[in-house]
Amino acid sequence: MQKLTNKEEEIMHILWKLEKAFVKDVLAEIETDKPHYNTLSTIIRNLEEKGYVSYNAYGKTHQYYPIISKESYKEKYMNTAIENYFNNSYKNVVSFFAKEEKISVDDLKEIIALIEKNK
Repeated sequence: MQKLTNKEEEIMHILWKLEKAFVKDVLAEIETDKPHYNTLSTIIRNLEEKGYVSYNAYGKTHQYYPIISKESYKEKYMNTAIENYFNNSYKNVVSFFAKEEKISVDDLKEIIALIEKNK
């Protein structure tokens, strides 16, 4: 699974949300920095070449759909991020968010409860 560019990832989130879409449908979902239609079409074709999307052809028009689930993508790249940035330590991940004040004590208690429940 190849890493996606930020724009490709943005497009994948739209395709995961819509499930099936024509280029014009994807373009309508982009709120800021809308690319030109042809640019967007090229990005989606790149996603196809990378194995993330496929399509149904209707004459010269293509309706695209994701073939990699959001869950699979998330798992692959979260594991990569944890490995690359946190020395493969989930403790370091939680510590990072605690230091950045992105996670509350209540959230941590909830996480601990989930861990204890799953033992």
